Amino acid sequence: MLCHTSHAARWPIGRRAVVTIDDHRTPGTGVRSKRPCERAELPTFRLRVGRCPRRVGWRAVVTMEKVVALCKRRGFVFPASEIYGGIANTYDYGHYGVLLKNNVIAEWWKSMIQERDDVVALDSAIIQHPRTWEASGHLEGFTDPLVDCRACHLRFRADHLEEERAGVGNNPEIRCGRAPSKLPGEHPDCDLTDPREFNLMFETTIGPVKEAASTVFLRPETAQGIFLDFKTTLQYARRKPPFGIAQVGKSFRNEITPGNFIFRTLEFEQMEMEFFVPPADAERWFEHWKQARMDWYVELGIEPDNLRLRPHGPDELSHYSSATSDIEYLYPIGWSELEGIANRGDFDLTQHAKFSGEKLEYVDTATQERYVPHVIEPAAGVARTMLALLCDAYHEEEVAGSQRTVLRLHPKVAPVKVAVLPLVNRDGMPELAREIYEELRPLMPAEYDAGGSIGRRYRRQDEIGTPWGVTVDGQTIEDRTVTLRDRDSLEQVRVPLDELGEELQRRLAGGWRSPKLAA
Repeated sequence: MLCHTSHAARWPIGRRAVVTIDDHRTPGTGVRSKRPCERAELPTFRLRVGRCPRRVGWRAVVTMEKVVALCKRRGFVFPASEIYGGIANTYDYGHYGVLLKNNVIAEWWKSMIQERDDVVALDSAIIQHPRTWEASGHLEGFTDPLVDCRACHLRFRADHLEEERAGVGNNPEIRCGRAPSKLPGEHPDCDLTDPREFNLMFETTIGPVKEAASTVFLRPETAQGIFLDFKTTLQYARRKPPFGIAQVGKSFRNEITPGNFIFRTLEFEQMEMEFFVPPADAERWFEHWKQARMDWYVELGIEPDNLRLRPHGPDELSHYSSATSDIEYLYPIGWSELEGIANRGDFDLTQHAKFSGEKLEYVDTATQERYVPHVIEPAAGVARTMLALLCDAYHEEEVAGSQRTVLRLHPKVAPVKVAVLPLVNRDGMPELAREIYEELRPLMPAEYDAGGSIGRRYRRQDEIGTPWGVTVDGQTIEDRTVTLRDRDSLEQVRVPLDELGEELQRRLAGGWRSPKLAA
């Protein structure tokens, strides 16, 4: 079984959870490993939380199959082009998925822009000049090793196959097409090709006639657009290092073996920020952003025990990186990357200056000092963050003799904050419930639900993660009070109608702690 408890010391420090990261690294901790983790192999970092967490056995409950089924059942995420049998690993986001995704993105922007004054926003083009990818190294080096089986016509990542053969892999898709209990190459009929490099960029053309058109690529990452606009942003935003440029946008990668639901897909949305710093300050800012990004996930409500920071070893580092650490989450499929924080040095600006002929540097007008800034890059995926939130929030329990599935999402990311429910569809209750709903809508995302029994409606709202339910009943008609139900504790209290909006706003603005973190 995977060990998912880090070197941790925990003690009460109040309501807000804070993560601190030590700069001590055990030799060998940077080597990527899919095998079960021993405690000494993990990087040292302490999780300080307001209350000492107690394990409640939820990992035995959460499976990827259950999360996928819930997402489709409640309209979060479902396969794209499903009436045609689907396509590769592409997914569509339904109503609640869109709302959850937008809330995640809004929280990211809030942490980057609203809560800081040293980061500016950008939305760069998906299709950039072809030389962009020559300069960045993507055209030549953005590849994965590919192995084909001539017998079953399946395709596998060669590095993943080697991991499975060594017994250290976590790649369930690496299975023989003739005998799924075996690995590719173990069946007598297997006939594997030699590994060959496969470029991950999607290629297309600009122009009405393909033969005369220019070849371009859909961007495999959002970062390069930021580097191309560094000079322009430096001028109009009147910034000087240290400062950052942040953007959220779609990227595209022709993954050989996509899988594990929305964890790895052909198109995905990234939340990236490039932070430009004086070269001498790069290490300090690298440590700062590791801390800040780990804090962000904890503040979104993710249980700290399910997060860890893993530094890359020398054999894992990208060609541009002098240091990289991954924030990993304990998904049902095991520890996997949630976000990467990289010290990219001056590689990108230097390369684009070389290929474009433009100077991409900063000149201090006071001292006349001239230098190419170094770059610290926190890069997160929207879908991976969503998946971590869904897995962390998923819970099953028995209530009054019946099974309840609930998403205990942090209220600030929950798709719907409050549902208004008439107890029965008569005696003026639906009309009054609708009036209450209309009054709450301007205050927060709300939903009116009158279909089915009150118990079924509660369960439906529990499964989409709605923190609070307002029930209009016979007493409401008499004394203008409603029942306010809490999703997590199931506590129900009577609240006067003229105080309802204020009470809900107070709860939404107040602190929230996952019930999985016991007192």
